[in-house]
Amino acid sequence: MPKPSITVSTADRVFYAGNNAFLVLTLLVVLYPLIYVLSSSFSSTDAVISGRVWLWPVDPSLRGYEAVFTHQGILRGYYNSFFYMVVGTTVNVTMTILAGYPLSRRDFKARNAIMMFFVFTLIFQGGLIPTYILIRNLGMVNTRAVMIIPVALSVWNVIITRTFFQSTLAPELLEAARIDGCSDFQFVYYVVLHLSGAIIAVNALFYGVVTHWNGFFQGFIYLNEKRLYPLQLVLREILILNEIEQSMLTNVDLEALEARQGLVELLKYSLIVVASVPVLIMYPFVQRYFVKGVMIGAIKG
Repeated sequence: MPKPSITVSTADRVFYAGNNAFLVLTLLVVLYPLIYVLSSSFSSTDAVISGRVWLWPVDPSLRGYEAVFTHQGILRGYYNSFFYMVVGTTVNVTMTILAGYPLSRRDFKARNAIMMFFVFTLIFQGGLIPTYILIRNLGMVNTRAVMIIPVALSVWNVIITRTFFQSTLAPELLEAARIDGCSDFQFVYYVVLHLSGAIIAVNALFYGVVTHWNGFFQGFIYLNEKRLYPLQLVLREILILNEIEQSMLTNVDLEALEARQGLVELLKYSLIVVASVPVLIMYPFVQRYFVKGVMIGAIKG
């Protein structure tokens, strides 16, 4: 028996062709800068400075990555960023769940009033100078804690998490757990966490990448000691301030590098690639939860 065919009109064909052409053009616009950065990071200093790199690496070289992994500030910044991301994301996700779950409980009478205080902070804030004075008076300036504690909780993520819990956790689950003698904390640990992989992955991605790995403003304001700088601040120094000292480089043939500016340009592209690797590794593991968690948390409720 022949399969029924769907008739596509000429107007539909024109629309599909135009749509596909637009998507291909968008892909090229987004993809080319990524290819250019990657190719430049593997090219020679000469090729990068003279602008001979267009698509593929020219005079392939690993000197940029050599300089990256022998630059003391970069390695230290890499370690600091990993520390802030791992410890900070753990604190963030824990705080978000501990705030979002009680606010999702219908038997919690004060949830609307507390939620109003949370939302209030999205609209009105103390300002940069009062916040700095507060952080200074708490003794957190030039400490690792200043990169974690002041950003321990995002109200926006609390709202998404609260909505997720309201949409996915049936009240009957709590009733059944209570009959079995389960306390509220046991219910959160043994039931809620196991059913909330999607929203936990979304929170981990938002906090880990946006707040900690890609964040630099917090460190720019509160950190003066370079030993505490995250990777993004080190990258800022190289890209904007061009602050790179020859004394900070070890085991690199400086005579083979044509000029100080050439080294800065080479480091710029190599460091962008190195800084992006953790995000590229992390995203595939949480991508399958990402859309589900965001859509459930943002649309329903």
